[in-house]
Amino acid sequence: FRRVLFRSAVPSRLIGELTFLEISKVLSASSILCLPIGSIEQHGPHLPLNTDVVLAEEFTRRIISRWGEPLDLWQLPTLAISLAREHEWAPGTMSLSIQGMTAFMRDLGREIARALPARNLAIVNGHGGNRGILEALAQDLRADFGLNVCVLHPAAWVEVDAHAAVPEIHGGKNETSMMLAIAPRLVRRDQIAQLKNPPGGEAIRKTILDRGVSWPWSTNDKQIADMGVIGDAQAASAEFGKQILDHVAETAGAVLRQLLDQQRLMRR
Repeated sequence: FRRVLFRSAVPSRLIGELTFLEISKVLSASSILCLPIGSIEQHGPHLPLNTDVVLAEEFTRRIISRWGEPLDLWQLPTLAISLAREHEWAPGTMSLSIQGMTAFMRDLGREIARALPARNLAIVNGHGGNRGILEALAQDLRADFGLNVCVLHPAAWVEVDAHAAVPEIHGGKNETSMMLAIAPRLVRRDQIAQLKNPPGGEAIRKTILDRGVSWPWSTNDKQIADMGVIGDAQAASAEFGKQILDHVAETAGAVLRQLLDQQRLMRR
């Protein structure tokens, strides 16, 4: 009861806005730390380089707004630059190396375990290119630092149209819609009309979506992308973006409850 009263006095659920005296009073071992991870990379001529940062932070903000009180969620500072080698052809794209991202995430896991009482970590991944490395690193964070970890990939929760001429991968309908919903001033709407769907929907499925084989691919490959975009940005709308964001916030609840259930099982 005293912990609940104390929480009501803190300014927000951002870890960075707490004082060192407040940390042990408002966080416990069962608190869930939410880590937004974005990327600085090209998103076609119509979306800014920080699109994945904006989306990762918005996913996290909405998840905490919806589930922060009942599930005791707290937001860590955002990791804005991650693994984006597939976009390095474009000016402005910045990518960590595999070694650099591994070292950073391991150091962060060590610091979380040392500095904070919370032992649950929900990584909110805003960049699809991070998926493989985060799956591997989640094992390290659990085995080497005792953290109970899950990685959320909210963009993958959108229902995929298997019959679409061009699958939604990058900078298309889904991402553009969400940016129109939350940061319309950052969308260069006049640039969308010049985009053409890439010619090879089948090439996209074989190169990127085939679960039986992995290929190194680039958004500069004209067979699978147009001006760095894989998807139909012209079909985007703010209304659809809001639907996606609402769906993400609701869907996250079951995942985070599973994370807490997993922690209780680990304690037995």
